[in-house]
Amino acid sequence: MVEGDSGILAVYPSNQRPTWNPSKRRITWRNGAIATTYTSYEPDALRGPQFDGAWCDELASWKYPQQTWDNLMLGLRLRDPRCCVTTTPKPIKLLKELLARSNTVVTCGSTYENIKNLAPAFAEQIIRQYEGTRLGRQEIHAEMLEDDPNALWRRKDIDDHRMTKHPELVRIVVAVDPAATSGETSDETGIVVAGLGVDKEGYVLDDASLRASPHGWGSAAVASYNKHRADRIVGEVNNGGEMVEHVIRTVEPTASYKAVHASRDKRTRAEPVAALYEQGRVHHVGTFADLEDQLCQWVPGESRSPDRLDALVWALTELGLAAAVPKVRWL
Repeated sequence: MVEGDSGILAVYPSNQRPTWNPSKRRITWRNGAIATTYTSYEPDALRGPQFDGAWCDELASWKYPQQTWDNLMLGLRLRDPRCCVTTTPKPIKLLKELLARSNTVVTCGSTYENIKNLAPAFAEQIIRQYEGTRLGRQEIHAEMLEDDPNALWRRKDIDDHRMTKHPELVRIVVAVDPAATSGETSDETGIVVAGLGVDKEGYVLDDASLRASPHGWGSAAVASYNKHRADRIVGEVNNGGEMVEHVIRTVEPTASYKAVHASRDKRTRAEPVAALYEQGRVHHVGTFADLEDQLCQWVPGESRSPDRLDALVWALTELGLAAAVPKVRWL
């Protein structure tokens, strides 16, 4: 928003550019106007100050959208306050409520309208990969998509049981679903952190998934392991064999590690976990937009390999929450 290619500093001529003080998170214009930056990871930082305007970027991907928005609205009270939201139109509860308000003005833009500012190779690849798909309608054409009726997860089940804090946890695991390659078009490596509460329910704590080299995703997995003081890292080894453990051990030799093998297909492994969400036994501590998009848009047998979803399934299964659904052999 500030230092990016199309951020506040970049759009001003050099002789009119405002001053940016990162340590104070403050932008000061030559006419005396001041703006302060905040993050949705710290909603309470918005308690106290007051404003006459706000710019909220990528609201649909905020960590704590409702709490951050509520605190912002309490401080947006000077003169004639206005708020601008720029975001990919993901169907989170807060964004749908804003769109339904009579005083909300909506403008939409597609990737095609900005095509001249994109690298030809990028534009060609993205359009070829996503045009004509549900994800393409959201990412390219800015459509608000509801859940796919054929998906195993429903966004309502996630929203109804979302939390901002979790109880005491008796176990925490980091699950890794490694990508086979690390190129620009490769799948991401799924890295999801989940815990088992004293109430015997599951709590999704973090989604650290990324597209990176083996050393990159290994470092991210170990960082999550240390950050959350996890008990174990579990890694799917069907594609990578012993490579996953080798990568983890290279980064952190003393990390507790367990290899897991996919003896059943993705749908069979995912269905018991999706059932836990329907029963209200899994809670997302905060919002994990990309993970939740994948859960609610993945249709078994029709979509690309669900990296984040796979890591989530492995994490909750390792915690003992998901039991396999037996198949009926005969009646």
